[in-house]
Amino acid sequence: MGVSDLKANIHLMVDEIENESILQTLFEFLSGRKNNGQSSFWQGLIDAQRQEILLAFDESEKDENLIEKGQLFS
Repeated sequence: MGVSDLKANIHLMVDEIENESILQTLFEFLSGRKNNGQSSFWQGLIDAQRQEILLAFDESEKDENLIEKGQLFS
């Protein structure tokens, strides 16, 4: 998937989010990445917190662990 496709898919996902808190968190994350190339969020975590996030990411790669998008963003 190229840059254009990734951007288009991100735009579609964001358009479906109605939760202001999620949108604010996403905005802050992306703003931090744009401004300094690294997320201050990630840098502010301790190793155990980073490991939890990485584990959750690994678990999300398995279809049986996923939930429908509508359940997540409703």
